[in-house]
Amino acid sequence: MMTLSLRLLFAVWLSVVSGSNNNNNKQPNIVFILADDYGFNDIGYHGSQISTPNLDQLASDGVKLENYYVQPICSPTRGQLMSGRYQVNFYFGKFSFCYFFFCSRSCCRDELLPPKGLRKTIFHGSVQGGRRRDRLRQKKRWEDDVGEWTAMKLRNTLRKAESREEWKRYVVICYLTGSENYTDHMRAFTPSGKYYLDLRDNNGPVHNESGHYSAHLFTEKAIDVVQAHDHSKASNVPLSSSSGMVSALDEGVGNFTQALKDKGLWDNTILVFSTDNGGETYSGGNNFPLRGRKFTLWEGGLHGVGFVTGGRLPVKGLVSNELIHVSDWFPTLVGLAQGSLNGTKPLDGFDMWDTISRGTPSERTVLLHNIDPLFPKRGVPLYNDTFDTSVRAAVRVGDMKLITGDPGKGKWIPPPGQKPERDPDGHNSDKNVWLFNITADPTEHHDLSGQMPETVRTLLGYLERFNETAVPAHFPHFDMMSNPAKNGGIWGPWK
Repeated sequence: MMTLSLRLLFAVWLSVVSGSNNNNNKQPNIVFILADDYGFNDIGYHGSQISTPNLDQLASDGVKLENYYVQPICSPTRGQLMSGRYQVNFYFGKFSFCYFFFCSRSCCRDELLPPKGLRKTIFHGSVQGGRRRDRLRQKKRWEDDVGEWTAMKLRNTLRKAESREEWKRYVVICYLTGSENYTDHMRAFTPSGKYYLDLRDNNGPVHNESGHYSAHLFTEKAIDVVQAHDHSKASNVPLSSSSGMVSALDEGVGNFTQALKDKGLWDNTILVFSTDNGGETYSGGNNFPLRGRKFTLWEGGLHGVGFVTGGRLPVKGLVSNELIHVSDWFPTLVGLAQGSLNGTKPLDGFDMWDTISRGTPSERTVLLHNIDPLFPKRGVPLYNDTFDTSVRAAVRVGDMKLITGDPGKGKWIPPPGQKPERDPDGHNSDKNVWLFNITADPTEHHDLSGQMPETVRTLLGYLERFNETAVPAHFPHFDMMSNPAKNGGIWGPWK
């Protein structure tokens, strides 16, 4: 049996609150859709060969974010979305790979996350997930942990009976391991090669959905929640889905937004669409004309598809070229929902609502893409008195982007039927510094590092300062006790 790798993650976070009849005075409904591995050229309005009429229309009715950035892989993006902080400043540390459900520990344990910032305003239920054993012993509330939200791989999702009553308070259907077979919902335990069920809802494992395509299943569950919604209460609807077809995601989003309109909720709704990283070209994703793919520090791995729309958005039909990062959603959405940021650690994100809704200049002028000392070094340091250029890292300051170390494969992969453009540095295994004017050269064809050495040193100084305050890199070990064979033959919590 072949298990399909994760192609699209369809995550919906819906918060609905009551208020006065005046939409300008009451808190908005917030929908956040996070599409996994969704490439820059996978959406129609960027010239994709794939038709995405629903997403195109939603984007045209709102604000397209054309200078929007995420991380080159899924878990760091989710961590920054949930914390409003660069990954170098929280539990991930200087690291850029995935956290998996079968890892022994999780991240963000002491961060103030969206549920806590919003709990007094929009959240009636709880974020999908649970608390670790030490949290259970301390009897802390659900807000103290990040939970299994948008497939953030946290291990004790349904840990003990005392947390299951809270689990039943909110609506969810999900898989836990990051990828599954889209029709039978099975996932292999890699060491043994045996397949086990990975699908559950509020009450536990779901055995009767074999043959129900994942994208359709999760969309239907989201629509069920909207149709059953009580306007006097808030709702939180985190959903995870994989899809091998961009069109399935487009159809699902179209059906879901229509359900909001039919229920009379759309006029008070803000919907955010975002990718979590660049498209995986080896699995059919496409980022053309950007360079590189998922996993890389090239624009194809970082420059995300993003837009904001909804009846509550005061403007429509606009394109924003202001610099925005995934960490900005935390303060933006908390502010939009009239929540509180009291108790947060220093945020790296900015409240971008005025930038999105009024076109004011972005407060963001500096963007740390990442520093990853665990990635194999490349070449030798260019200088001995500043940041080590053999370390994989990237930073954006104004128009300029500096990359150091090994950024990953740098080809330009066009849509099917066209010949790829080779990586001009593929033959040079020691080169470890690139400098681009991203505003003038968004496809990264013209390396300016040799022409602008002082700018290189200036941006290395930014990396050095970020590195000085970064927490140590961390990646949890693979826990063999996660083997579903030891846990009833189903993927789920252990210990």
